[in-house]
Amino acid sequence: MEEEGDVATAFTLARMLSNIPISSGGPTSLVIYDIHALQERFYFGDNVLPLFETGIPLLKQRLHQLSDSDKIVVAFPDDGAWKRFHKQFDHFPMVVCNKVREGDKRIVRIKEGNPAGYHVVIVDDLVQSGGTLIECQKVLAAHGAAKVSAYVTHGVFPKRSWERFTHKDGLEKAFAYFWITDSCPLTVKDIANRAPFEVLSLAGSISEALQT
Repeated sequence: MEEEGDVATAFTLARMLSNIPISSGGPTSLVIYDIHALQERFYFGDNVLPLFETGIPLLKQRLHQLSDSDKIVVAFPDDGAWKRFHKQFDHFPMVVCNKVREGDKRIVRIKEGNPAGYHVVIVDDLVQSGGTLIECQKVLAAHGAAKVSAYVTHGVFPKRSWERFTHKDGLEKAFAYFWITDSCPLTVKDIANRAPFEVLSLAGSISEALQT
């Protein structure tokens, strides 16, 4: 960051975290969930021991609890999300979406897979404005999805953009569920008891990661 108002980059944050003092047992363990870009794994210094984890097992556990768990399809909003997460969903049918240019606009289309008749769960690492998720939902519903839900590990939601997803009176409930973890505590506080949001706690997973 060179001037006031600059946004800290991942490299800057990694350098800051790398200055955590070494603990009595050696480098301090730093648990990181679904880092946004995989190359960022190499930004950390020797003072910390980064442990790269994922929130996907929490989602899979929740999906198996649903009454329609046998009718789940996992969807990815783009090729990047598919490359990153598809191996963790080997036993689920999948749909891959992508953005294509149509005139002056970029629109979401289904690249492969069939959502018709299924409860489709869109999976990504984070959400900000949520525009891509909303466009994916519209396309999946138009192709016959029985229900659409979403999961992101990090619910960033700047400027209260989570409000676009809440079940308001008289408005169509586009998302049956929207799962996030508690990695962004301010968001968790904001969306408490607001459908369709459900929070999946990372506490147990963090504890396990630090004990291994």
